[in-house]
Formats: sequence, C-alpha cells, structure tokens
Amino acid sequence: MKVIRSVIYWSLGLSLSATLSAQEAQSDTTIYKALEEPARFPACEQLDTTLAAKAKCAEQALLEFMYDNIRYPQEAREQNLEGQVVVSFVVEKDGSLSNFAVLKDIGGGAGLEVLRVAGAINSAGIKWVPGRKDGKPVRYQYTLPIRFKLEEALPYVLNGRDTIYTTYDTPLNFKGGDDALRAYLETELGYPAVPEDTCIMGRIELQLLVRPSGEVRILDLVDYNDLGFDFWYEAVAAATSTYGRWEPATFEGREVNAAFDLSLPFLPDYGSCKEEVSRYKQANERAQEGAQLFADGETEAGMAKLTEAIEAFPNNAEFLLMRGQAYLDQQMYSEACTDLRTARAISLVTWYDAVLPIICGRR
Repeated sequence: MKVIRSVIYWSLGLSLSATLSAQEAQSDTTIYKALEEPARFPACEQLDTTLAAKAKCAEQALLEFMYDNIRYPQEAREQNLEGQVVVSFVVEKDGSLSNFAVLKDIGGGAGLEVLRVAGAINSAGIKWVPGRKDGKPVRYQYTLPIRFKLEEALPYVLNGRDTIYTTYDTPLNFKGGDDALRAYLETELGYPAVPEDTCIMGRIELQLLVRPSGEVRILDLVDYNDLGFDFWYEAVAAATSTYGRWEPATFEGREVNAAFDLSLPFLPDYGSCKEEVSRYKQANERAQEGAQLFADGETEAGMAKLTEAIEAFPNNAEFLLMRGQAYLDQQMYSEACTDLRTARAISLVTWYDAVLPIICGRR
C-alpha cells in the first residue's frame, strides 16, 4: 500500500493549484477529451521535470494504485472471465472525480470492482491535477483501461479464523443428496406463529459453514422480504439442525471446511392466503424467466418480465437486485440506483455499498 500513502502525501502540495475562484468554476463547463495539458493523477508533482515526464509517471502510479487495490471478483473467477475493462470519469476543475461510467466490461462484477476502486480515490480525498486550457483549469474526461488476468487461485478463502475451501476432490454433500435435504428441511422448517390475515411470505438465503466434525455454522443470512426475527430464527434453527448429516468436502485426501448456500422459502398454508401465495409464485417465475431472457441477450423482454414481478411485489429485494444489476449492465445508472438503494433498505445486503455512491452520485 506504499502508493496510497505516497499519494496522500503528494496531494498535500496541490491545494494552491486546485483552488478555484467562483468565477473560474462557472466560466467553462465543457468536458474536454483532448488537451495539451490533460488531467493527471497527483503522484509525481514533486518531480522537477517536464509535463510529459510527469504525465507518464502519473499514469504508471495510477495503474499501480488501481492494481494494488482491485480484487478479482469471485464470480469472474468462477466463470473464467478475463480481459480488459475500460472505465471513464470526469476530472473536475477542483481535482475531484465525477461521471463514472463503464465503457467496456468482461462481466462477473469486474466493471463494478474497477468503479469501486476508482471511486475510492474520491473517498480518500485525493485531488487530481486538473486539465488546463489556455492556462485555466477545465473539466477533462479520463479513460482508464484495466486488465484482468486469471492466475492460479488458492483452493480456499479466509473468513475470520476459518479457512473455507472452494476447490475440492469431493464436494460437500448432504447425506442422501439434494432430495434428502429438501425432504428434511420440509419437516424441520417451521412457519412462525403470525396472524393469518397478514399472509407474510418470502425467502431467506443462508450460507452455511460445514466443518469435518459435522458442525454447522451460519456465515451469512439475507432476508429478501424483511420477514423479521421470527423467520430468521426458524431459518437458522432448521439449518443448524442438519448437524452431523453432511458428508464433508475433501481436498488432497483430507476432510476440509466448506460452504453451502441454502434457500429457504416461507409460504403460509392458511386458506385465506392461497391466492396471494399463487401470485407470489407467479412473480418468482416471471423474475427468473426475465433474468434468463436478459442473460440470453433478449434485453427488452427480460426487463419487461422483471418489471412485471416488481410491480406485483414492489418490496421484494431479490427482484429489485436482479433488475438493478440489469440496469447497471446497460449503464442506466439512475434506474439502477433507485432499485439497488430500495433493495438495500429492505434486505440490508451490502454487496453494492462501495459503488452506490458512484452510480447514485453521477451528474
């Protein structure tokens, strides 16, 4: 992290050049794409050299900053995605960054990861040297290519003190297989005692850690429908009751820790809720169909299905997250911001927290 410390140090000397009068700030709002003195990352201002040499040095320092902080998204790794991501942003007259956009993406969360790290420059209070035209600071559009290249990954990830294997000789399995797991959970998962006329329904997603000893621990819980504590308790109780019912994962001939994703639906069986349950199941089918259509390149049809599902259940965070990601893929940032912020408030998922200020703060 040497570059981060150096950048903060070097940026201290830029306050004078980055300070603008109100008149200068309002004089020219054009966003320039080509200048004799383009904007540059503030890492080399202490050098007593030419502008060209400073620009080259700044470019190398920026790339070093990005690569030091970028983490290869797990989804991209799992899909073996590699290649170049290109983002752009505007360097404002005061050296701050705005108007972030992904111009080219490889998918799997790579574009969002580059946006996250680029946005961290602003969060750290690092001010760029603005571009200049006729000696005055102007707005400048900067284009930044970042290459993702897969290297041999470790067979595990760390979660606190736990080592969780992601590569196995044999994977983690419930004894008897998936059908046995479904049958077991149907008997163990209880529906909380809530008033019949509420017809509360939804889905809770759990990530389990299963140790070779058979112990089951909850790594993560996502409540897509804000079902509340009583439902969380039932979900956790059913999941942890699977203690001792797993065949452990193995790696290089030994049993290892492994994670397992579990999706638990809560549907009331009250007669008064029958119609609402049917409507909920239909909305789920539309959302899944819409996501598949979008993935297959049928963008308009996919978005229409996702929107139908959301119109039926506007407070379903899962549907909102699916459409919000689809909007992001189309660079429809305002729409993505609305969906993802609403989903965040409902389900408390933090997956998009690092990029929400970027996509919601575009101007």
